[in-house]
Amino acid sequence: MKIGVPKEIKTLEFRVGMTPAGVRELVSDGHDVFVETDAGLGIGMDNADYTAAGATVLDSAEDVFATSDMIIKVKEPQLNECAMLRDDQVLFTYLHLAADPAQTKALVESGTTAIAYETVTGMDGSLPLLTPMSEVAGRLSIQAGAFALQKANNGRGVLLGGVPGVLPGKVVIIGGGVSGKAAADMAVGLGADVTILDRSLSRLRRLDDIYAGRVKNVYSTKQAIDELTAEADLVVGAVLVAGAAAPKLVSADHVKDMMPGAVVVDISIDQGGCFETSRPTTHAEPTYVVDDVVHYCVTNMPGAVPRTSTFALTNATLPFVKALANKGWREALIADPGLANGLNVHAGRVNHEAVAHDLGYDYTAAADVLKVA
Repeated sequence: MKIGVPKEIKTLEFRVGMTPAGVRELVSDGHDVFVETDAGLGIGMDNADYTAAGATVLDSAEDVFATSDMIIKVKEPQLNECAMLRDDQVLFTYLHLAADPAQTKALVESGTTAIAYETVTGMDGSLPLLTPMSEVAGRLSIQAGAFALQKANNGRGVLLGGVPGVLPGKVVIIGGGVSGKAAADMAVGLGADVTILDRSLSRLRRLDDIYAGRVKNVYSTKQAIDELTAEADLVVGAVLVAGAAAPKLVSADHVKDMMPGAVVVDISIDQGGCFETSRPTTHAEPTYVVDDVVHYCVTNMPGAVPRTSTFALTNATLPFVKALANKGWREALIADPGLANGLNVHAGRVNHEAVAHDLGYDYTAAADVLKVA
């Protein structure tokens, strides 16, 4: 198979879809890999590194798209990239379609087969291709929040860990999944006063065992959100409904009731955000202020640490990329129902139920697509 790795073009996105080590694995399996020139510079890998791994370096994204049977990316394709996709091509990347009607429309019109990292599932129901970036985003959320809390950045002027004789800052994390736990790890490490809200009692029990009293666990209700956000210095939104738009758990009224200079970090912004006042931002302009509350809503948070993120992502995606390349996309999806859950768009139809529901498309199940010879 001819596999293409274009350079990422989202604002200040320095990750790349495949490391040279990943390229070498694919080439060893007999595939041809085409990498856009300078695609890996953001992770410290130049064209010579990719050539040494067996890739062919091409001059432009247009050349990569035109040459390849399968495109491997990190972020969702921008509209000009969607225009280069073909109906005989496979796209494998993060898509987050429920929060992006324009991209969904473009992918539907392209006729391509689009498989989303974030809806591929493991045998245990986990999200193996979302997990590494959720871990990165969760840890970054505390770094970003701590920086935004500085007075020069419109924050309250609070040091999360405090100092002897001064109370630490209060961090409230909404969602105790992968990103929420990663955020808690960082916040606890800084010495903050940390509370996690979740609606799964089994998850709360597990977190209680992990942190052994160092973190407060609260069952998530409207009243709990009312009370805890009002007294928090930093609120992290770490809510995920796989493939669907994130629920708006923190209202504009909640934000109004927060302390001036408090900070919210919305990890869920890729799926539309879980704060009513959230809107997507970039690494170039990461924050804005609503009712004296600083909002950090960068849609590609892990892009801030591209080397760590790219290596972690390739570790997770490579087995699936190899399956798609070695077997062909249809046979790979038939063989692995978890990978089949990643099918979001094929031949002009939406194949993820939550995306179809949220954006008003007719839904065609992946199983029905795979029945067609």
